Amino acid sequence: MKYAEEEVKQYISEDDVKFIRLAFCDVFGRQKNISIMPTELDRAFADGIAFDASSVQGYGDETHSDLFLKPDSQTLMALPWRPEHGKVVRMFSEVTYPSGEIYECDTRYLLKKAIRDAQKAGASFYFGAEQEFYLFELDQNGEATKKPYDHAGYMDIAPDDKGENIRREICLTLEQMGIRPESSHHEGGPGQNEIDFRYSDPLTAADNVMTFQTIVKTVAYRNGLCADFTPKPLEEEPGNGFHINVSIKSDDGADHLHHVVAGILDKIAEMTVFLNPSEASYLRFGHSRAPRYISWSSENRSQLIRIPAARGEYRRAELRSPDPMANPYLAFALIIYAGLYGIQKELTMPQAVDQNLFKADADLLAHLQKLPDSLAEARLLAKQSTFIAKHVPQAVVDIYCKK
Repeated sequence: MKYAEEEVKQYISEDDVKFIRLAFCDVFGRQKNISIMPTELDRAFADGIAFDASSVQGYGDETHSDLFLKPDSQTLMALPWRPEHGKVVRMFSEVTYPSGEIYECDTRYLLKKAIRDAQKAGASFYFGAEQEFYLFELDQNGEATKKPYDHAGYMDIAPDDKGENIRREICLTLEQMGIRPESSHHEGGPGQNEIDFRYSDPLTAADNVMTFQTIVKTVAYRNGLCADFTPKPLEEEPGNGFHINVSIKSDDGADHLHHVVAGILDKIAEMTVFLNPSEASYLRFGHSRAPRYISWSSENRSQLIRIPAARGEYRRAELRSPDPMANPYLAFALIIYAGLYGIQKELTMPQAVDQNLFKADADLLAHLQKLPDSLAEARLLAKQSTFIAKHVPQAVVDIYCKK
């Protein structure tokens, strides 16, 4: 349910809400928040709540350190793991300057801008997220270990799959918060799990990714475990992927998905540092069904993009290179712009590669362009890209590329 400001105030007054979390994220997508009391809500809506931006990665230095958080009333959610008496709610927030102008490095704002630009071009994008994570045991001091919670394999069941009840608790918590998980299962690595969401509009989908990671980590910790979303937690085991399903509806009624896929394939190398922002991201490529080459196919999971067998509203393309360390707001914005580029230029998709690239011969692979081999290469491609310069603020590019 989406609330207006007055409805938020009424809800907080009538439902014994004692703390309001104003949530946002740094440029890398790490969630932050400030808790305020209900008496401060009017001020938050009117002027915003000040915070020290110099202490948030990518948000400037001490010389201009004051920024403000203005809550988005439509994102109000109660946190069901907090006490019933003296409830805690959360709203995502816009980041602004003291003047009220939007802060240009607010990546949630960048996604909003991309959505508006798509609408002006007569296109509406939709995203579905699939995120993988490991469950590890905690030591006697409550610190995370690298000891997997179980040693089950892909889609195994209990008792081998010990994560079954954890995933159930996560899914029920998501439902309590109005988020619709579609499916959940044990993944291929020991202690590795996956939960998939039903598709939604880009902003809701990105907000849900942020909420999802918080819920997973909270539920895991309550059960004496640690949830790990890093791209390669165990050297010899499958990495964690963030598979992004993309679909599009156009005002002209035409099917532009092939143009969108062509645009993503054309720009993916330049975008990769924002989809895979850590050194470990590049250890994942080319192993355990994580792609290494810029290619596509209909159902082949060795490809960068696959177009699953589906019709109508379920027709989509799945991008398989990103990992859960990506900022979903920035990732979705760049995918939208790459898709719009493909539509505007009427790009055609290259020939499908209907082979298993993990077993393909060297002659075939030699003719395929690769994703960047390292974080350093990905940074260089982003710094040289006119596409990135057009759509990502220079300050954000500098942070990702370590200028």
